[in-house]
Amino acid sequence: MLRQLKFILILAFSMNLIHADNTTTTPIFFPKAEVINNYTTRIPFKLVDHLIVVEAELLDKKGNFIIDTGSEVMVLNKVHFSKFYTHQRINRTTAGILQSIDNPYKRNIKKFALENLRLHNKKSMVIDLSHIEKSKKVRLLGIIGYDILKDYEVFVDLYLNQITLTKVDRFGNPLNNNVYLEKITDSLNFKLKRHTIIVNGTVNNQKVRLGIDTAAEFNQINKSINKKALKYYFPKRRLTLSGIGNKKIRVLAGKLHRVKLSETVYFGPMLTILTNLGKMNEAFGSQLDGILGYEFFAQKRTIINYQKEKLYFIDYPLSLE
Repeated sequence: MLRQLKFILILAFSMNLIHADNTTTTPIFFPKAEVINNYTTRIPFKLVDHLIVVEAELLDKKGNFIIDTGSEVMVLNKVHFSKFYTHQRINRTTAGILQSIDNPYKRNIKKFALENLRLHNKKSMVIDLSHIEKSKKVRLLGIIGYDILKDYEVFVDLYLNQITLTKVDRFGNPLNNNVYLEKITDSLNFKLKRHTIIVNGTVNNQKVRLGIDTAAEFNQINKSINKKALKYYFPKRRLTLSGIGNKKIRVLAGKLHRVKLSETVYFGPMLTILTNLGKMNEAFGSQLDGILGYEFFAQKRTIINYQKEKLYFIDYPLSLE
Protein backbone atom coordinates (compact mmCIF):
# COMPACT_ATOMS: atom_id res chain seq x y z
CA MET A 1 0.00 0.00 0.00
CA LEU A 2 1.25 3.44 -0.84
CA ARG A 3 1.88 5.56 2.22
CA GLN A 4 3.09 8.73 0.57
CA LEU A 5 1.14 11.09 -1.66
CA LYS A 6 4.25 13.06 -2.52
CA PHE A 7 7.76 11.80 -3.10
CA ILE A 8 10.93 12.63 -4.99
CA LEU A 9 11.40 10.59 -8.15
CA ILE A 10 14.97 10.57 -9.47
CA LEU A 11 14.33 10.20 -13.20
CA ALA A 12 16.41 7.58 -14.92
CA PHE A 13 17.42 9.80 -17.78
CA SER A 14 17.78 13.22 -16.16
CA MET A 15 21.52 13.57 -16.80
CA ASN A 16 22.66 14.54 -20.28
CA LEU A 17 26.22 14.22 -21.65
CA ILE A 18 28.42 16.90 -20.07
CA HIS A 19 31.99 17.81 -21.10
CA ALA A 20 34.11 19.55 -18.45
CA ASP A 21 37.01 21.86 -19.22
CA ASN A 22 38.65 22.50 -15.84
CA THR A 23 40.16 20.12 -13.29
CA THR A 24 40.48 19.89 -9.54
CA THR A 25 41.98 17.27 -7.24
CA THR A 26 39.02 16.01 -5.22
CA PRO A 27 39.46 12.53 -3.76
CA ILE A 28 36.26 10.93 -2.47
CA PHE A 29 36.45 8.49 0.43
CA PHE A 30 33.95 5.87 1.57
CA PRO A 31 34.65 5.42 5.31
CA LYS A 32 32.49 2.30 5.66
CA ALA A 33 33.86 0.50 2.60
CA GLU A 34 35.33 -2.98 3.11
CA VAL A 35 38.25 -3.99 0.89
CA ILE A 36 37.82 -7.63 -0.14
CA ASN A 37 40.95 -7.84 -2.30
CA ASN A 38 43.08 -5.59 -4.54
CA TYR A 39 40.25 -5.26 -7.07
CA THR A 40 37.07 -5.56 -5.02
CA THR A 41 35.41 -3.22 -2.54
CA ARG A 42 32.12 -3.73 -0.74
CA ILE A 43 30.14 -0.65 0.30
CA PRO A 44 27.15 -0.84 2.65
CA PHE A 45 24.19 1.35 1.79
CA LYS A 46 20.98 2.51 3.39
CA LEU A 47 17.61 2.87 1.73
CA VAL A 48 16.19 6.37 1.94
CA ASP A 49 12.64 5.62 0.91
CA HIS A 50 13.49 3.73 -2.30
CA LEU A 51 16.85 5.37 -3.03
CA ILE A 52 20.18 3.55 -2.59
CA VAL A 53 22.42 5.88 -0.57
CA VAL A 54 26.08 5.44 0.45
CA GLU A 55 28.06 7.55 2.91
CA ALA A 56 31.11 9.36 1.58
CA GLU A 57 33.51 12.22 2.27
CA LEU A 58 34.50 14.80 -0.34
CA LEU A 59 36.64 17.91 0.27
CA ASP A 60 36.30 17.43 4.05
CA LYS A 61 32.51 17.30 3.70
CA LYS A 62 30.70 14.21 4.93
CA GLY A 63 27.35 13.21 3.51
CA ASN A 64 25.46 10.89 1.24
CA PHE A 65 25.59 9.95 -2.44
CA ILE A 66 22.75 8.34 -4.38
CA ILE A 67 23.78 5.39 -6.57
CA ASP A 68 22.18 6.15 -9.93
CA THR A 69 22.95 4.03 -13.00
CA GLY A 70 20.64 6.36 -14.93
CA SER A 71 22.95 9.34 -14.44
CA GLU A 72 25.69 9.58 -17.05
CA VAL A 73 28.10 11.57 -14.88
CA MET A 74 28.76 12.27 -11.23
CA VAL A 75 26.52 15.01 -9.84
CA LEU A 76 27.57 17.32 -7.01
CA ASN A 77 25.06 19.25 -4.90
CA LYS A 78 25.49 22.99 -5.44
CA VAL A 79 24.37 23.59 -1.84
CA HIS A 80 27.63 22.07 -0.55
CA PHE A 81 29.96 22.89 -3.47
CA SER A 82 29.23 26.52 -4.23
CA LYS A 83 32.58 27.86 -5.51
CA PHE A 84 32.48 27.77 -9.31
CA TYR A 85 33.65 29.87 -12.21
CA THR A 86 31.27 31.44 -14.68
CA HIS A 87 32.80 29.57 -17.64
CA GLN A 88 31.68 26.33 -15.99
CA ARG A 89 28.03 27.16 -16.49
CA ILE A 90 26.28 24.79 -18.89
CA ASN A 91 24.79 26.21 -22.08
CA ARG A 92 21.02 26.39 -21.67
CA THR A 93 20.57 25.03 -25.20
CA THR A 94 21.71 21.62 -23.95
CA ALA A 95 19.21 19.04 -25.13
CA GLY A 96 17.24 16.73 -22.90
CA ILE A 97 15.62 16.84 -19.49
CA LEU A 98 18.60 18.83 -18.21
CA GLN A 99 16.85 21.89 -19.67
CA SER A 100 14.48 21.84 -16.72
CA ILE A 101 17.28 22.15 -14.14
CA ASP A 102 18.09 25.60 -12.81
CA ASN A 103 21.68 26.89 -13.19
CA PRO A 104 23.61 23.66 -13.76
CA TYR A 105 27.41 23.77 -13.74
CA LYS A 106 30.11 21.37 -14.93
CA ARG A 107 33.32 20.32 -13.23
CA ASN A 108 35.98 17.65 -13.62
CA ILE A 109 36.80 15.24 -10.82
CA LYS A 110 40.51 14.64 -11.34
CA LYS A 111 40.79 11.87 -8.77
CA PHE A 112 38.10 9.63 -7.29
CA ALA A 113 39.41 7.41 -4.50
CA LEU A 114 37.45 4.40 -3.31
CA GLU A 115 39.72 2.93 -0.64
CA ASN A 116 42.56 1.46 -2.75
CA LEU A 117 40.62 1.71 -6.02
CA ARG A 118 41.34 4.97 -7.85
CA LEU A 119 39.75 6.59 -10.88
CA HIS A 120 40.95 9.69 -12.68
CA ASN A 121 39.55 12.56 -14.75
CA LYS A 122 35.86 11.87 -14.24
CA LYS A 123 33.21 14.29 -15.40
CA SER A 124 30.78 15.84 -12.95
CA MET A 125 27.84 18.19 -12.99
CA VAL A 126 26.81 20.60 -10.25
CA ILE A 127 23.13 21.38 -9.64
CA ASP A 128 20.93 22.39 -6.74
CA LEU A 129 19.63 19.26 -5.01
CA SER A 130 18.33 21.06 -1.92
CA HIS A 131 14.72 20.03 -2.55
CA ILE A 132 15.77 16.36 -2.44
CA GLU A 133 17.68 16.96 0.80
CA LYS A 134 14.62 18.57 2.31
CA SER A 135 12.26 15.84 1.19
CA LYS A 136 14.51 12.95 2.16
CA LYS A 137 15.94 14.58 5.30
CA VAL A 138 19.53 13.59 4.46
CA ARG A 139 22.75 15.52 3.83
CA LEU A 140 23.11 14.84 0.12
CA LEU A 141 26.50 15.60 -1.42
CA GLY A 142 25.61 14.24 -4.83
CA ILE A 143 24.93 11.34 -7.16
CA ILE A 144 27.30 8.60 -8.38
CA GLY A 145 26.51 7.56 -11.95
CA TYR A 146 27.60 5.51 -14.93
CA ASP A 147 30.94 7.25 -15.50
CA ILE A 148 32.14 6.01 -12.10
CA LEU A 149 30.53 2.56 -12.21
CA LYS A 150 31.26 1.45 -15.79
CA ASP A 151 34.77 0.11 -15.06
CA TYR A 152 33.42 -2.31 -12.47
CA GLU A 153 31.14 -5.26 -12.20
CA VAL A 154 28.45 -3.84 -9.92
CA PHE A 155 26.55 -6.15 -7.57
CA VAL A 156 23.43 -4.42 -6.23
CA ASP A 157 22.23 -6.47 -3.28
CA LEU A 158 19.04 -5.30 -1.58
CA TYR A 159 19.09 -8.41 0.60
CA LEU A 160 22.32 -7.46 2.42
CA ASN A 161 22.02 -3.72 1.64
CA GLN A 162 25.43 -3.50 0.03
CA ILE A 163 27.06 -2.78 -3.31
CA THR A 164 30.12 -4.75 -4.39
CA LEU A 165 32.43 -3.16 -6.99
CA THR A 166 34.85 -5.48 -8.78
CA LYS A 167 37.38 -4.08 -11.25
CA VAL A 168 37.15 -5.65 -14.72
CA ASP A 169 39.38 -5.63 -17.80
CA ARG A 170 38.30 -4.13 -21.13
CA PHE A 171 36.48 -7.35 -21.99
CA GLY A 172 34.46 -7.28 -18.79
CA ASN A 173 36.33 -10.11 -17.07
CA PRO A 174 36.78 -9.56 -13.31
CA LEU A 175 40.44 -9.14 -12.33
CA ASN A 176 39.75 -11.42 -9.38
CA ASN A 177 37.47 -14.45 -9.74
CA ASN A 178 36.92 -15.10 -6.03
CA VAL A 179 34.36 -12.37 -5.40
CA TYR A 180 30.92 -13.80 -4.76
CA LEU A 181 30.13 -16.39 -2.12
CA GLU A 182 26.70 -16.93 -3.64
CA LYS A 183 26.03 -18.80 -6.87
CA ILE A 184 24.97 -16.95 -10.01
CA THR A 185 21.73 -18.64 -11.07
CA ASP A 186 20.68 -16.75 -14.22
CA SER A 187 21.73 -14.07 -16.67
CA LEU A 188 20.31 -11.68 -19.24
CA ASN A 189 21.78 -9.70 -22.13
CA PHE A 190 21.17 -5.97 -22.42
CA LYS A 191 21.99 -3.17 -24.84
CA LEU A 192 23.88 -0.12 -23.62
CA LYS A 193 22.64 3.04 -25.35
CA ARG A 194 24.99 5.82 -24.25
CA HIS A 195 24.74 5.10 -20.50
CA THR A 196 21.29 3.49 -20.41
CA ILE A 197 20.77 -0.22 -19.71
CA ILE A 198 18.02 -1.42 -22.07
CA VAL A 199 16.43 -4.87 -21.97
CA ASN A 200 13.79 -6.51 -24.13
CA GLY A 201 10.85 -8.14 -22.44
CA THR A 202 7.11 -8.64 -22.44
CA VAL A 203 4.14 -7.41 -20.44
CA ASN A 204 1.19 -9.76 -20.84
CA ASN A 205 3.02 -11.27 -23.86
CA GLN A 206 3.34 -7.85 -25.55
CA LYS A 207 6.91 -6.94 -26.54
CA VAL A 208 8.43 -3.98 -24.66
CA ARG A 209 11.81 -2.21 -24.34
CA LEU A 210 12.65 -1.26 -20.77
CA GLY A 211 15.39 0.84 -19.18
CA ILE A 212 16.90 -0.24 -15.85
CA ASP A 213 17.85 2.39 -13.27
CA THR A 214 18.89 2.02 -9.64
CA ALA A 215 17.55 5.48 -8.73
CA ALA A 216 14.03 5.17 -10.12
CA GLU A 217 12.06 4.98 -6.89
CA PHE A 218 9.11 3.44 -8.70
CA ASN A 219 8.82 1.65 -12.01
CA GLN A 220 7.40 3.68 -14.89
CA ILE A 221 5.28 2.50 -17.81
CA ASN A 222 4.52 4.61 -20.86
CA LYS A 223 0.92 5.69 -21.43
CA SER A 224 1.30 4.84 -25.11
CA ILE A 225 2.15 1.20 -24.51
CA ASN A 226 0.01 -1.46 -26.18
CA LYS A 227 -3.41 -1.62 -24.53
CA LYS A 228 -3.07 -5.39 -24.18
CA ALA A 229 -0.10 -4.81 -21.89
CA LEU A 230 -2.02 -2.25 -19.83
CA LYS A 231 -4.80 -4.81 -19.34
CA TYR A 232 -2.76 -6.09 -16.40
CA TYR A 233 -1.97 -2.70 -14.95
CA PHE A 234 -4.21 -2.02 -11.96
CA PRO A 235 -4.13 1.65 -10.83
CA LYS A 236 -4.69 2.42 -7.16
CA ARG A 237 -4.44 6.19 -6.76
CA ARG A 238 -2.90 9.40 -8.08
CA LEU A 239 0.41 10.75 -6.81
CA THR A 240 2.26 14.05 -7.07
CA LEU A 241 5.84 13.60 -8.23
CA SER A 242 8.78 15.99 -8.08
CA GLY A 243 11.75 15.39 -10.38
CA ILE A 244 15.32 16.66 -10.22
CA GLY A 245 14.22 20.00 -11.68
CA ASN A 246 11.62 20.21 -8.87
CA LYS A 247 8.84 20.12 -11.47
CA LYS A 248 5.63 18.55 -10.17
CA ILE A 249 3.30 16.28 -12.13
CA ARG A 250 0.27 14.14 -11.28
CA VAL A 251 0.42 10.47 -12.24
CA LEU A 252 -1.44 7.22 -11.71
CA ALA A 253 0.23 4.63 -9.48
CA GLY A 254 -0.68 0.97 -9.28
CA LYS A 255 0.54 -2.60 -9.72
CA LEU A 256 1.88 -3.98 -13.01
CA HIS A 257 1.56 -7.72 -13.54
CA ARG A 258 2.98 -10.25 -16.02
CA VAL A 259 6.41 -8.69 -16.62
CA LYS A 260 8.95 -11.09 -18.15
CA LEU A 261 12.46 -10.46 -19.47
CA SER A 262 13.09 -14.06 -20.53
CA GLU A 263 11.61 -17.51 -20.01
CA THR A 264 13.33 -17.70 -16.63
CA VAL A 265 13.51 -14.02 -15.58
CA TYR A 266 10.07 -12.82 -14.53
CA PHE A 267 8.51 -10.80 -11.74
CA GLY A 268 5.68 -10.63 -9.29
CA PRO A 269 3.40 -7.57 -9.32
CA MET A 270 5.48 -4.38 -9.20
CA LEU A 271 4.50 -0.93 -8.00
CA THR A 272 4.48 1.19 -11.17
CA ILE A 273 3.45 4.69 -12.24
CA LEU A 274 1.75 5.41 -15.54
CA THR A 275 3.37 8.38 -17.25
CA ASN A 276 4.36 9.91 -20.58
CA LEU A 277 7.90 8.98 -21.62
CA GLY A 278 7.63 10.76 -24.98
CA LYS A 279 9.85 13.75 -24.14
CA MET A 280 12.50 11.54 -22.57
CA ASN A 281 12.52 9.23 -25.61
CA GLU A 282 12.77 12.19 -27.97
CA ALA A 283 15.59 13.85 -26.04
CA PHE A 284 17.73 10.73 -25.82
CA GLY A 285 16.86 9.08 -29.11
CA SER A 286 15.38 6.03 -27.43
CA GLN A 287 12.10 4.21 -27.72
CA LEU A 288 11.47 2.90 -24.23
CA ASP A 289 8.15 1.56 -23.06
CA GLY A 290 9.07 1.79 -19.40
CA ILE A 291 11.70 1.95 -16.66
CA LEU A 292 12.47 -0.67 -14.04
CA GLY A 293 13.84 0.71 -10.79
CA TYR A 294 13.70 -0.17 -7.11
CA GLU A 295 11.01 -2.82 -7.61
CA PHE A 296 13.28 -4.65 -10.07
CA PHE A 297 16.22 -4.77 -7.66
CA ALA A 298 13.94 -5.66 -4.73
CA GLN A 299 13.03 -8.88 -6.57
CA LYS A 300 16.40 -9.58 -8.21
CA ARG A 301 19.85 -9.48 -6.58
CA THR A 302 21.58 -8.13 -9.67
CA ILE A 303 25.14 -7.91 -11.01
CA ILE A 304 25.71 -5.38 -13.81
CA ASN A 305 28.59 -5.91 -16.24
CA TYR A 306 28.74 -2.93 -18.62
CA GLN A 307 31.54 -4.23 -20.87
CA LYS A 308 29.83 -7.56 -21.49
CA GLU A 309 26.40 -5.88 -21.58
CA LYS A 310 25.09 -8.57 -19.31
CA LEU A 311 23.07 -8.84 -16.11
CA TYR A 312 23.65 -11.72 -13.70
CA PHE A 313 21.25 -12.77 -10.95
CA ILE A 314 21.74 -14.35 -7.55
CA ASP A 315 18.74 -15.86 -5.79
CA TYR A 316 17.37 -14.51 -2.55
CA PRO A 317 17.64 -17.06 0.28
CA LEU A 318 14.57 -19.19 0.72
CA SER A 319 12.31 -18.00 3.51
CA LEU A 320 11.93 -20.42 6.42
CA GLU A 321 8.51 -19.04 7.28
